[in-house]
Amino acid sequence: MERAVQAFGRIDVLVNNAAFQMSHASLDEISDEEWDRTFAINIGAMFRITKAAVHHMRPGGAVINTTSVNLDTPRPTLVAYAATKAALQNFTGSLAQLLADKGIRSNCVAPGPIWTPLIPSTMPPEQVKTFGSDVPMKRPGQPAELAPVYVLLASDEASYVSGATVAVTGGKPVI
Repeated sequence: MERAVQAFGRIDVLVNNAAFQMSHASLDEISDEEWDRTFAINIGAMFRITKAAVHHMRPGGAVINTTSVNLDTPRPTLVAYAATKAALQNFTGSLAQLLADKGIRSNCVAPGPIWTPLIPSTMPPEQVKTFGSDVPMKRPGQPAELAPVYVLLASDEASYVSGATVAVTGGKPVI
């Protein structure tokens, strides 16, 4: 972040896109350490990065957080991950209100099943085989299919959009 500020004098857009998840069939399988790690990466890091970045943002700036469809329809095997993504949506909504008087917008993108390296590395092989088949489009999305939403939320065309959650889910509603 400091390199960006040194090079450009400010931060115009902050995209928080980090996550850790593990799939478990019961609460007993989730260690306290894993629970804490999931919260530290998925919400704690975004809080700290955002707190540091807003000092370098001017009116017109945008914070875009990546949450998940799991904020609205949590999977029982992703207890820790889903809880952090719901927390992130609430953080984004609070931030939108807190930063409005500074002219800084805060929104989040809620992807559905998107094919990333996280999927095969954190899910059982039988779930990986059918990943994305349960949404109306019957397939996982590709990361590039998320890009237009981030570009819109970062642009001046979204100057009145703040506190929103934009779902990119292959047809699965997030209400």
